[in-house]
Amino acid sequence: MALQAIRYARGTLDILDQLLLPHQSEYVSIKTCKDAFVAIQRMVVRGAPAIAIVAALALAVELENSNARQLSTEEARTLISGRLDNLVKSRPTAVNLSDAATKLKRLVASISESGNEVVEQYILAAEQMLVDDVADNKNIGDHGARWILENCGDQKQVAVLTHCNTGSLATAGYGTALGIIRSLHATSSLIHAYCTETRPYNQGSRLTAYELATDLPQGMSTLITDSMAASLLSMHKISAIVVGADRVALNGDTANKIGTYQLAIVAKYHGVKFVVAAPTTSIDLNTKSGAEIVIEQRPANEVLKVAGPRVDFEKDGVLWVDMDRVQAVAPGITRGVGVYNPSFDVTPKDLIDAIVTEKGAVVKGAHNEFDLAKLFA
Repeated sequence: MALQAIRYARGTLDILDQLLLPHQSEYVSIKTCKDAFVAIQRMVVRGAPAIAIVAALALAVELENSNARQLSTEEARTLISGRLDNLVKSRPTAVNLSDAATKLKRLVASISESGNEVVEQYILAAEQMLVDDVADNKNIGDHGARWILENCGDQKQVAVLTHCNTGSLATAGYGTALGIIRSLHATSSLIHAYCTETRPYNQGSRLTAYELATDLPQGMSTLITDSMAASLLSMHKISAIVVGADRVALNGDTANKIGTYQLAIVAKYHGVKFVVAAPTTSIDLNTKSGAEIVIEQRPANEVLKVAGPRVDFEKDGVLWVDMDRVQAVAPGITRGVGVYNPSFDVTPKDLIDAIVTEKGAVVKGAHNEFDLAKLFA
């Protein structure tokens, strides 16, 4: 069963604290936009689709539990637009949040009846985003699974590698790249799924491996460190690498978790299909190429230290976790050297074989160009 990262009912919002996974499952109550801003920035919630939904729903909860319905039409519009503009600043690279904010601001600007109606229509629209995301992800999963099976040779079953976390924890449910893996498994077309550790925040080992262990039979998933990808592709039959996207430029250049670019290079060398899974809300037609994408820089301490519960090795080799003894350790040097810690990198379109959306898979045409604009025609 898919994990639930977002729990929402009218007036309440709880999100699964992804900083504690996989060892603890605790939900954090989000009551205001300020709560959401902090949760997004600290990566309590992460994943481009989930960030947008949590931000939108946080404002819905704040509005529902305040006197916003008593405001005038213009006051309600101004309040909502200001809150959304601030939330967009929480993480700049993922386009889903700014895309959602733009659409929601356009909606409230079109309502003239009353402040109460502005608030109500905003809340309904934010709630619909939650519903639509799950449906879109399932479509992405089905389209992506079909494309891989049709374009990876005469194979009825495939092994795939994924990077970072793109599953139920990064979306409203099902997932994008991990949704493709789920769809492959649902049709008995998956032999094995590999996931990278995804340093320095370890979303792969903490989150994706957790989801795979939950969803797939034992023995069907394997965790590797980021530096093992080339070895894996040279020694094992991998049909495709499937990744998510935080922003896709008009030409197909794709910003995703740091380490994606090097996986695309390795895939190209080994003749492995490289597939980007992204809802159309991740496509930014106003950004012509990856050169225009702003890359978020994260704090140095995310590289210099590792935090987690203390572990002890038993005689049978099973790793036991002591949740009462959470520690931060420094595996390497802590001073005297600079730290380069971009959260994302940009994979050039030339290394991408397909971009899979809820509307279908897009491939390059005769001139080696993606036509993503047709998805919005």
